Amino acid sequence: MRPYHLNIPTKLYYGRDIWRGALREIEQMLCGSVMIVTTGRSLARLGYLGDLKRAVTESPLVDTLTVFDKVSANPRLSEAEEGVALAKDAKADVIIGFGGGSAMDMAKAVALGAKTDEAVGAFFYGKSAVGKDILPVIAVPTTAGTGSELSRAAILTDSTKKRKGGIRGDALYPRAAIVDSIFTESVPFHITMQTGFDVLAHAMESYVSKAASPYTRMQSEYAVRTVGEMLPRLAQDLQDIEAREKMSYASMIMGINLGNASTGLPHRLQYPLGALTDTSHGQGLAALYCAWLGYEYQYSRESVEEMTSILAGRSIRGKEACTGAMREFITRLGLPVALQEMGIGREQLDIMAEAVTGELANDPAAQEQDIVRKIYERAWRRT
Repeated sequence: MRPYHLNIPTKLYYGRDIWRGALREIEQMLCGSVMIVTTGRSLARLGYLGDLKRAVTESPLVDTLTVFDKVSANPRLSEAEEGVALAKDAKADVIIGFGGGSAMDMAKAVALGAKTDEAVGAFFYGKSAVGKDILPVIAVPTTAGTGSELSRAAILTDSTKKRKGGIRGDALYPRAAIVDSIFTESVPFHITMQTGFDVLAHAMESYVSKAASPYTRMQSEYAVRTVGEMLPRLAQDLQDIEAREKMSYASMIMGINLGNASTGLPHRLQYPLGALTDTSHGQGLAALYCAWLGYEYQYSRESVEEMTSILAGRSIRGKEACTGAMREFITRLGLPVALQEMGIGREQLDIMAEAVTGELANDPAAQEQDIVRKIYERAWRRT
């Protein structure tokens, strides 16, 4: 067996209704000027944001509290610059990311920008490298899906240039993550399904990844089984507390996989799609997945069959059976299975293909000639 390296630098707390106790345990991190970065609107309406603000200000080491809530579902580069300016004005000492993946990605970007004179765009476009000087981030996810609380990336969109991509570096790992499923219990149907599918995508892509290890594959198997059982339960009953807890756990451990095995082609291909349509990450992944799975089968047959069988809860063999089972699962969640369903015209496929960036070689199917265009083409029409 070849050697592997496992990196989990984030102090991690998981459970239901444990967030207040977790905050008390990390009280030494909550000091000076604290800034909460959040999507804000629904969390404020539900009272969660107010509860968090009160808990933070009760800490004896906290002097001031600032809230930045101008975060879009696809967080924008312009918003990051605005958040950085606010953090500098507030002389922030620590950032709390509170919300879905967008809030946590934004928190990382603000924490990075607040400690430098460089614009966030310089890191986004690779003109500057992420160093070690960054404000500490405490991540508190309110959805079960992105795993951003345990990843080393901040995904942003330049809405002017229609480009979506990531800032990456070990310094972007949050200092602490509080994964409390109670925050997910009010998440509406469409967001629950979209973020839940992201968990599945993380599991399948990190399983076939060339950087996968026995540990990350074991976690992928657990996550796929959990999604296969629990997400359909939530589709029937959003108040299923057990399903909420288990989906939060699966999402969390896939955050570990993100930092140690990464993802594959669907994630890279979703970025141009999301930038062009301003649609959610989970929607785009779902629309791409059957097409990707068909090509991945040619290079990772046993892995694809194993993962699809675990998802379906029965033995699945053959390429058509695997893609068919995935299509059936996506349809049950009310998610798109083709790019046409997202309003993409065929003439836009070339535009998206040219905009794909990032490391592709981690995915075994990347060796297929012109694989990006082929996946987009196959994913365009429902088959």
